Amino acid sequence: MKRIFLVIAIILVAVLGAGLYLGLAEDKGSASQPATNAAQMIERGSYLVRAGDCLACHTVRGGAPFAGGRGIETPFGTIYSSNITPDTATGIGSWTADDFWRAIHNGKGRDGKLLYPAFPYPNYTMVTRADADAMFAYFRTLAPVVQQDREPELRFPFNQRNLLVAWRALYFRPGEFKPEQSRSVEWNRGAYLVQGLGHCNACHTARNILGATETKNDLGGAVIPISNWYAPSLTSESEAGLGSWELQHIADLLRTGVSARGVASGPMAEVVRESLQHLTESDIRAMSTYLRSLPQTPEEDDTHTMVAAKPENQYALKLGAAIYQKHCVECHKPSGAGEPPGFPALAGNRAIQLDTFVNPVRAVLHGGYPPSTEGNPRPYGMPPFGAILNDQEVAAVVSYIRNSWGNHAAMVYPAQVTRLRSVPLE
Repeated sequence: MKRIFLVIAIILVAVLGAGLYLGLAEDKGSASQPATNAAQMIERGSYLVRAGDCLACHTVRGGAPFAGGRGIETPFGTIYSSNITPDTATGIGSWTADDFWRAIHNGKGRDGKLLYPAFPYPNYTMVTRADADAMFAYFRTLAPVVQQDREPELRFPFNQRNLLVAWRALYFRPGEFKPEQSRSVEWNRGAYLVQGLGHCNACHTARNILGATETKNDLGGAVIPISNWYAPSLTSESEAGLGSWELQHIADLLRTGVSARGVASGPMAEVVRESLQHLTESDIRAMSTYLRSLPQTPEEDDTHTMVAAKPENQYALKLGAAIYQKHCVECHKPSGAGEPPGFPALAGNRAIQLDTFVNPVRAVLHGGYPPSTEGNPRPYGMPPFGAILNDQEVAAVVSYIRNSWGNHAAMVYPAQVTRLRSVPLE
């Protein structure tokens, strides 16, 4: 821990001079334009707010929509979302369109206070001024809610907000999305949504010790901090491998939560339910086009040890086979082929064989539930087995699935399941 603080101190000293300039300087970006049709602007703003999934973070469970207060757990402590209803005392009712733009584009509050990047302004800075104004116009139509914002609960030194000056100097540059002229209009629209409002790399990209996304590994997959769900790589043939998917299969997954190639679960299921299913067919296709075009790292050689051949693993695999026969075979079939899309195939399933085993373990413990969407209103779900299987049994059945029907992956051990069992679903 002392070593981490020493590294942080050295970094802060090294960039403080530049940080004082870059962190306080403001890129004003585009100027606001008068609305030609207020009703259309509000409708568009509502759509864009959906695209940004603002409701998910700015609404506490059971609370008033957009009134804030939802705790966002980070490795540095908890940050609470703000009230973005138009209440003048506790929300953004006294804000102007310029104030809202400053938050979206520059990561600064109305009073000039630097915002913590749990609010994904490093992505939202790509949003155009016209779209930001439309979103603000929509927020102005909401019912005001009196709810005071909560201060972050962060450990020292991360609770020193002024140190964000240095963080911004290292990791943040404001700037709107610039279309690539060599690409189609559809591709650019998809890039704008994925990189900006969709802020997909907030989950699908690993972060460094200071919480910044690693730009060299953009969308390369990451364990989501605290929640311990794994967001798979979108740029690797060994993981999601979207380059080999049919365009329609990607679109189906984004819009309905299920497709012939996969099922959305965990945090991604919430994104589909609250945001993506509400987007237009053309925007979903644009996102799919962009995602399918991402450069793919080649599939790695199969270097997994043939664990089934190791005598010390035979007992666990036999136990896992018995548990599979008792609890899993009816849906996923003796061959592991399942009945997609309702019952996903386990044989050859890349998500099952990842080095990071947290998703299948959490699915066994807590169940697997695709989102209920207009395109799939009554999804099949896997019941949770955490109450009837102990940690040894969960480890055994997941290990069996990861090493059957041609699958090859490392064993899972009871102690690893014990750690994941204690992690909350959020």
